[in-house]
Amino acid sequence: MLKILIVLAVIVAVCFASLAFWRWNDTRIERAVWDKLAAADKTTPERFDRAMVEDLPEAARRYFDYTITPGTPLSSIVMLEMEGKLGLGDKGNPGYRDFRASQILAPPRGFVWRLDAGAIGGSDGLESSRSWTRFWFMGLVPVVRVSDDSDHLRSAFGRLVAEAAFWAPASLLPSDHVRWEEAGPKTARAIVSNGSFEQAVEIGIAADGRPTAVTIQRWSSANPEETYRFQPFGGSLSDFRDFGGYRIPTRVEGGNHFGTDAYFPFFKARIRSARFVNLEAE
Repeated sequence: MLKILIVLAVIVAVCFASLAFWRWNDTRIERAVWDKLAAADKTTPERFDRAMVEDLPEAARRYFDYTITPGTPLSSIVMLEMEGKLGLGDKGNPGYRDFRASQILAPPRGFVWRLDAGAIGGSDGLESSRSWTRFWFMGLVPVVRVSDDSDHLRSAFGRLVAEAAFWAPASLLPSDHVRWEEAGPKTARAIVSNGSFEQAVEIGIAADGRPTAVTIQRWSSANPEETYRFQPFGGSLSDFRDFGGYRIPTRVEGGNHFGTDAYFPFFKARIRSARFVNLEAE
């Protein structure tokens, strides 16, 4: 009996050690990707000038006039601290849980979102041709784990583009990765590409240029059939504040099927801090 107990104790210890190493490796990867996204060319950045957007559709010009102060050093990298409620259920039974998170957003290259929701923690991420969702219970038991999946990668790129319109307006300035199309007086429409991916994003624009909502057609399996397909995703924006010359929303509610009867705002966040990596100041 003693030998059996010893063997069982050894097995349990090995299992815990394996899970702890697995969790440590996840954290190591998150930090490496975060650091890679934060690194950039150390040359002096350009400063925003309205001439940069003078050829864009009128709604897009108003978007940039509102979100970036002339003379602001351009940065497409922002680090965010946020808190709010995360819906772990569905529209009928949202199951909201308080959360805190930190995020680096570096469109079009990628993002890392680190979640702390009490017993649930982990991260979402995208960098180059890889993406992941890895959540743990009590830091030891994996509860959601997706990576090295082409559907997930495409979906993650959609999220990246939507959040760029929320919090990283300089990343949407005209470039090899971004082009703008006419979409009417109240909508600004950009097409963002990176590698083999291309994603359109539509931004609702108020009379003063304030972005009120963001919508994309996201590649997603968040539907009753659990089948990947393009479907509406987006959010509403409010409570704008200035962070180093960037005026961005500090309250965002968003989710799948945005703008339809099936809309479920599983993400309700308040930005506590935002720091743009303006390289001139580093």
